[in-house]
Amino acid sequence: MNADDAHTGSLFGDAPPASAGVGAASPGVELERLAADLPQRLRLGTSSWHFPGWANRVWDRLYSEKQLSRAGLPAYARHPLFGAVSLDRSFYRPLGVDEYANYADQVPTGFRFVVKAPAQVTDALVRQTGGQGVEANPDFLDPELAWRQFVAPASAGLGDKLGALVFQISPLPSRLLTDIGPAIARLRVLLQAVREVESRVPEAVVAVEVRNPQWLTPAFVAALKAHGATYCLGLHPRMPSPDAQLPILRQLWPGPFVCRWNLNPSHGDYGYEAARERYAPFDQLVDPDPHTRDTLARVIAGTVDHGQPAFVTINNKAEGCAPESVRALAEAVAALRRTAR
Repeated sequence: MNADDAHTGSLFGDAPPASAGVGAASPGVELERLAADLPQRLRLGTSSWHFPGWANRVWDRLYSEKQLSRAGLPAYARHPLFGAVSLDRSFYRPLGVDEYANYADQVPTGFRFVVKAPAQVTDALVRQTGGQGVEANPDFLDPELAWRQFVAPASAGLGDKLGALVFQISPLPSRLLTDIGPAIARLRVLLQAVREVESRVPEAVVAVEVRNPQWLTPAFVAALKAHGATYCLGLHPRMPSPDAQLPILRQLWPGPFVCRWNLNPSHGDYGYEAARERYAPFDQLVDPDPHTRDTLARVIAGTVDHGQPAFVTINNKAEGCAPESVRALAEAVAALRRTAR
C-alpha cells in the first residue's frame, strides 16, 4: 500500500489532498485492521504533529520540525488511527477564522480538532516568557473574550470538524485556592456564554480541564452540568490519579468523554522539560503505562456504548512516543471490545 492509499476506506472519511513535501508512512495491514476494530465514535490523536522522531511511523522519512509544522497535517491525518489532533497553538495566542479554516481544509471529513482556549482566558496570572506569574490577569474566565477570541473563530473556521473546545485552566495561585467558590462562579458565567456554540456546531463538545484538585467539588460538577459542558480528564502529575478522577466523570455520564494525556501521572512532579529531555526524539515508548491505558479503554467503552463521542489525545511526554501510545491504547480498546462480544 502506498502513502496515497493509506486512508482508503478510512473510518474518518475521504483522504485529504497529498501534502506538498511531506509524505505519510505506509501503515501496513495490521494497523488498518486495528483501526477497523475501533468504535466509530472514538477519535484518537496526539498533541500537535511537528515531531521528526515520528519518521517511519507517521512520516515516510525524516523531515525537519519546520517542514512538519507547516505541511505535515495532511500526512498526519492519513494515519489510520488518527481521527483527531489537539491543536495546542491556540493556547499561546488566539487564532483567526482563516487559520482554523486552513487546518480544516487539510484533513478528511470525519476528522476532528480538540482545541485549547487561549491562556489569556484560562490563566489567572499574566506570566513572563519563562512562565513566572507577575500579576493578576483581568481577563481570567472573561466570557466575552472567550467567545470573541476562541469560540467564534474556532467554530466558524473549523465548522463540523470542531470536536471539542477545551478550557484548560492553568494552576491557580494559592490565594484563589483557599476559596475556589468565586472561580467556579466565574466559570459558570463563561460556560453559559459559550454554550451558544451548539447553534453553530451542534456536535461540538465544551470541556474544562483543571490543574488543581481543589476544583473537583460538587459545585464544579454542578456548573458543568448546568451548561452542558463536560470534564476533560487531564492526566498530569498535578492531578489525582486517573482512577481517582473517575467519580467526577461518573456524575456527568452519560455524556461525551474528553481526555488529554499530558504527562505520565505516576511521575510525581515530573515536568514537561524533564520529560522532554528523557524522551526526545520521541521515537519509542520509554515509560509504558498499561494501567492508565486499560483505565482509558474502559472509560471509552462505557462512553461509546451509550452513543456518546470520545476524544483522547496523547502527548509524547506521556510515555515517550505519542503514536506508539495511541497504538497501544487502540489495542487495549480493541481487546476489550473482543472480550465483550
